[in-house]
Amino acid sequence: MKPPKFLGGASDLASPQGIEKELAVNAISTAGYEGRLISSDMSLETDTRLDHRLKKALDGLGLLGNAAPAEISRLDDHQAVVAAVKAQHEGFGALYEALPNDLVRDPVLGYTTHDVPTEDGHTVAVRVYRGAGAGQKVPCVIYYHGGGMVILDAFAKVHDRWCQDLAATGLVVVAVNYRNGYTEQGLHPFPTGLNDCFAALRWVNSRRESLGISKIMLQGESGGGNLALASALKAMKEGCIDAVDGVYANVPYISGGYSWDEGRKRAELPSLIASNGYFIECSQMDLLVAIYDPAGDNAENPLCWPYFAKERDLTGLPPHVIAVNELDPLRDEGIAFYRKLLAAGVLARARTNHGLVHAADLIFRQAIPDIYLASISDIASFARSL
Repeated sequence: MKPPKFLGGASDLASPQGIEKELAVNAISTAGYEGRLISSDMSLETDTRLDHRLKKALDGLGLLGNAAPAEISRLDDHQAVVAAVKAQHEGFGALYEALPNDLVRDPVLGYTTHDVPTEDGHTVAVRVYRGAGAGQKVPCVIYYHGGGMVILDAFAKVHDRWCQDLAATGLVVVAVNYRNGYTEQGLHPFPTGLNDCFAALRWVNSRRESLGISKIMLQGESGGGNLALASALKAMKEGCIDAVDGVYANVPYISGGYSWDEGRKRAELPSLIASNGYFIECSQMDLLVAIYDPAGDNAENPLCWPYFAKERDLTGLPPHVIAVNELDPLRDEGIAFYRKLLAAGVLARARTNHGLVHAADLIFRQAIPDIYLASISDIASFARSL
């Protein structure tokens, strides 16, 4: 078949010279012509880049085929959208609890739980984990869980395991159970979750001495990566950026552009097409967007979607690391944000986990233990370098 055209069909890729020309102007994608940009029929089962161990694990879960598009859109009945998001919350929650995430000689770590007051009179629960080897004045990682800012739970098994393993490196880890956009008790759109995360940051910062903390680093994956980046942007805006010593965002979910037309996706974030349906799917993610920012009033607000941050928003931020996965629809928005940081003069580093789907280095701990532990080690090393 004739290869598809990039940038909304602006160039003919029928010849190798045409392909090379398009790759030269495609400033975001590191691979360019790949995955479902080659064929819409491509799946994880047929994409030869997938890590073979992860392939086996996904096959056992029935997840090698492309994830199905949502049966409804954000324009459908509101209660139907809420019901679809509830199904996502329950489905991913069940997956997380079912996964075998134990490794040999796991550390046994304790934690304490605290209720942190928020500006709107609510309290947000946080868990403070401390590794057995952690002495006084060690770096702290404030962890914001993934789930598109809308689903899942900070204390789910996968997230708890992650925090324990980070703490086992000798860090203090504070997991924040911020209010999701969706809860069974009601909906909490932007900026509720961000404000909860920011309240937790202020709480930790005010207790550096009692918690034995030397530095504070914000970290999260997917929606948690959004909240880590947005919390730093909010701290800059409110004049308290000194509370944040660094940010480490894994596979950040930061564009909100999952319902963009195909031309815009190809032009700006081609991985939204190239890896769409690889474990996660754009129309499903757009339902989360509809809950987080229902009216779309914050579609280009960098506190809601950090992808839209301008140089003036980023200048003066502390060091950042942006980690992305090769076979993730969200890959290119993370890379784009990294490049914006560099342009703003922020000390920043990026890393790409090849052969992995979205957040696999956190979720599939037992299938790819070396990659999982490498991610843990890199986060801990970055925290100690601040």
